[in-house]
Amino acid sequence: MGSFQFRGHHTIAYTEYGGGPAELTGEGRRGRTARSAKAAGRPVILVHGLLLSQEMDKPLAEDLAARGNRVITVDLLGHGASDRPRDMWLYSMKAFAQQVLALMDHLDIEEAVVMGTSLGANTALEIASAAPQRLRAMIVEMPVLDNALLASAVTFTPILLALTFGEPVMRLVQLGAKALPRRLLPHYVNVLVDLVRQDPGPGAAVLQGIFFGRIAPHRSERRTFTTPALVIGHRRDPVHPFSDAGMLCEELTDSRLVQADSIVELRLKPERLTAEIASFLDEVWARPAATRTSARRSRSR
Repeated sequence: MGSFQFRGHHTIAYTEYGGGPAELTGEGRRGRTARSAKAAGRPVILVHGLLLSQEMDKPLAEDLAARGNRVITVDLLGHGASDRPRDMWLYSMKAFAQQVLALMDHLDIEEAVVMGTSLGANTALEIASAAPQRLRAMIVEMPVLDNALLASAVTFTPILLALTFGEPVMRLVQLGAKALPRRLLPHYVNVLVDLVRQDPGPGAAVLQGIFFGRIAPHRSERRTFTTPALVIGHRRDPVHPFSDAGMLCEELTDSRLVQADSIVELRLKPERLTAEIASFLDEVWARPAATRTSARRSRSR
């Protein structure tokens, strides 16, 4: 795991998979060097969901790295191993987008594919709004848009109240969760238990900041995006309604919609969706530079 200072004040943690330096010798070294060079030219940044951490993306990162990509996972401010200040004004979708762009600057990445889930999906849309020239493409899993606002408010308001006014009780829950041995729990169980292992106060600040900011670019702006996009949605989840995924795909000028079987398919039965994502990455990295430049000029008008 690496880290950098965001605007000189807060530490942002990240992890890289694939694309590292070759350590082999002879023919093996040359083969590894070729694969590393290829991966270094195909950066993919994975952005986690709300109150989760980069650990949720570790299995997917390993799979995509094994297919020749340089994959970076990140903990946004207020999440995981990054700093978790209690100032609500530090948290917004636009701020999260700036943190991903700062990560790219730190790693000298001019252009990347950004894939986000839920909160991360909306962060990718904010990057498409603020700096489309930095995006080779985006993979948007379970966006939270117009049709999700009521369900999101109903779902997260009780969590916000519990974290804010029930902090003493939540600290007792935190102590109990920390007592659970990580090595004995399955990976994704640990990802969920981490929700209550962390200090509850900063989590409340994250929710407050998001609630008082814009959730996503307006649909009139989304219609101007030319960044290639793979949109992944699923049914039976009011916080991430499939109607939002379908609407987004219709709004974007260069997009493809993939329906997941459930909210957990990519985590528990990842083969089909990982193959879709890997195929999309192969496609966008193979596109000629002239096509990308034309799209950027169109977007900037």
